[in-house]
Amino acid sequence: MATTTMAAALGSGLRRALEDDPRVVLLGEDIGRLGGVFRVTDGLQRDFGLDRVMDTPLAEAGIMGVAVGLAYRGFRPVVEIQFDGFVYPALDQMVTQVGRLHYRTGGTVRMPITIRIPYGGGIGAVEHHSESPEAYFAHTPGLRVVTCASPQDAHTMIRQAIACDDPVVFFEPKRRYWTKGDVDDVALDDALPLDRARVVVEGTDVTLVAYGPLVVTARDAALAAADDGVSVEVVDLRSLSPLDLSTVEQSVRKTGRLVVTHEAQRSGGLGAEIAAGITERCFPVLSAAPVRVTGFDTPYPPAKLEEHFLPDLDRLLDAVDQVLGRQHSLTGWSA
Repeated sequence: MATTTMAAALGSGLRRALEDDPRVVLLGEDIGRLGGVFRVTDGLQRDFGLDRVMDTPLAEAGIMGVAVGLAYRGFRPVVEIQFDGFVYPALDQMVTQVGRLHYRTGGTVRMPITIRIPYGGGIGAVEHHSESPEAYFAHTPGLRVVTCASPQDAHTMIRQAIACDDPVVFFEPKRRYWTKGDVDDVALDDALPLDRARVVVEGTDVTLVAYGPLVVTARDAALAAADDGVSVEVVDLRSLSPLDLSTVEQSVRKTGRLVVTHEAQRSGGLGAEIAAGITERCFPVLSAAPVRVTGFDTPYPPAKLEEHFLPDLDRLLDAVDQVLGRQHSLTGWSA
């Protein structure tokens, strides 16, 4: 076991996948000689060669088209889209081809493509570099959509995604790339399945569901609430499609209250799907209506304003207050 950053853990996971399976190939903008904008793929082209780690032109639709062809020929391509806001030229390929070919061919053709997308805000970037487009892909049958929240999950989940015979959209929370944690190179058979959520903080009063970059914020909220005698259970979704509502349901049946948070805009977001699904399953045991804490229904703002857009500790604590029927202020809690 070693302590490393999420970016380095992703890199070591990619390295392990390249070592384990000669069919794995990496392609994307600047991933080879440069080692990626965030240095996730640093050293991989040097160690595995130009035919396994390939720099591509700045053409996302072309990158995805090549990946489809490689998958047809038996390879397991791993595509990097350099930033979230530039995935849209590849959306056509992903929605109309990658997500449908297995179904369209009656199971004859598989698309074992992993599509890596750094996503989310919090790094002070310019326009189109801080998007959260996960709902577009979670809405598409045939695509698996996952996101990691820790170095350990980053390392293990990228290996699971590459080994999966389904196409996997792998969202990487870019503001957590430098978060450090322990990483164990576990066997995939011993790891939590790719489509399962995980309870990361045990609690009894409120269930707080988060994913990707906001899992850290949710854990901070649970810690702050505990100082005031409120027990918050934090569930890291990990898989956005399919959703592991069973794990969330089990938690809500214990707490009777649900708060869901994500950076993406509110309307049509994953929070609405989770709130609806849990209400259908748990209506008799809910003590309050589920509450969503999300980004706003506007384009992502300029860097100087992003702190007002992103869910933060106070907004999460206010939501916990709401489902508990208590008033919260910066000085503490009151009945």
